[in-house]
Amino acid sequence: MAQQVMSVVADLHLHYVQACQNLSQPENPFIARVLQEADKKDEISTKGITLKLAGNNHLVPVPRVTDDDLAVLVSVLGQAAFVTGLDLAYNLLTDVGAKTMAIFLQENSTLQYLNLMFNDIGTSGAELIAGALHSNQSLVHLRMTGNRIGNQGGMFFASMLKINSTLKKLDLGDCDVGLRCLIATAIALTQNKSLKAINLNRPLLSSQQEETTVHIARMLRSNSSLVELHLGKHEMKNFGVERLCDALYENSTLRYLDLSCNNIICDGAKFLGELLRKNQTLEILDLDANRIEDVGAIYLSEALATRNRTLKAHSRSCSRWSACSRTARTWLPTRWTGRFSWQSCPTGWPSTATGARAALPWPPAPPTPAWKSSLSRSICERSCTPGHPWNPPGALPEPELSLPGF
Repeated sequence: MAQQVMSVVADLHLHYVQACQNLSQPENPFIARVLQEADKKDEISTKGITLKLAGNNHLVPVPRVTDDDLAVLVSVLGQAAFVTGLDLAYNLLTDVGAKTMAIFLQENSTLQYLNLMFNDIGTSGAELIAGALHSNQSLVHLRMTGNRIGNQGGMFFASMLKINSTLKKLDLGDCDVGLRCLIATAIALTQNKSLKAINLNRPLLSSQQEETTVHIARMLRSNSSLVELHLGKHEMKNFGVERLCDALYENSTLRYLDLSCNNIICDGAKFLGELLRKNQTLEILDLDANRIEDVGAIYLSEALATRNRTLKAHSRSCSRWSACSRTARTWLPTRWTGRFSWQSCPTGWPSTATGARAALPWPPAPPTPAWKSSLSRSICERSCTPGHPWNPPGALPEPELSLPGF
């Protein structure tokens, strides 16, 4: 069987050339080169491969994939069961290409990853792709980021989530979805038991009543599968944060919560601090570009220093910090993303003769004029030092469902 697979792989580029001739379509040199490179890989007999055809990852400009190019490509991939991933981000695909891809998804049973982010797919293209996922049983990760599918296009994906039981990761960020789509998605996720991660960043919302946050909070009370949730740029205020926190007291599965670029201030940070005292599931909290200020930072610091032992990372680039509060930052580092690093720890860290960071006493001393600095060092010590008793070897596993680019 392995020999048969390898023989097919060796002909992948040849099949593409023949398909171009049969369809009277000029070859795309970028696609041809990627297929030639795929032909040379040796591990395909045991592993699937992802064809990386993104139009933006190259130092030298390449001819981007068009609808016509995609029609030729899928005719080749129809017999290539070893291709389990297809990255077509930043190309020139429109609703015509979406139709081609929808037909391919209905017929294909091996593709697991599809990246269509930042193409020109609209509402009708979203309807076709979502419709294909009603019957597709292989795709587990779909990225539609940056396609202007609109509110109606998002509704098609919400309907799909009520039927599909295979998809685990869905990215609808920056897709111009609206109020109805978000509410429909929240309702669908009360029924869906397979989706693990979803990105709903930057919807187009005209209401200031935070109805969408209320519905998402209701969903979190009953959902037992969602691990990662992105709600950046939702214009969320303290009221919405309070609703989310109330729901997360009852949720035992969510590990990654993204609330970046919202309108959260210190009162919202207080709700989050109270949550962190009791929640033993949340591991990553992103509060980038909110205005929690000094008071909000202290609320979070106290929660992390006294009660919470599960949070491993949260964002360090919150706005409106004073020079005093910078020493009380609780931004924790992680191996998962470059945004969290040793630079987020306070300066002046005590060191040993060998240059290693000295162990600090825990719990911190009773409040003193310098309690903020002591508190911050203690938090960073228990979070950053691999040998610390609170962080034994292997205590910080890589997240299983971190969505790249979210």
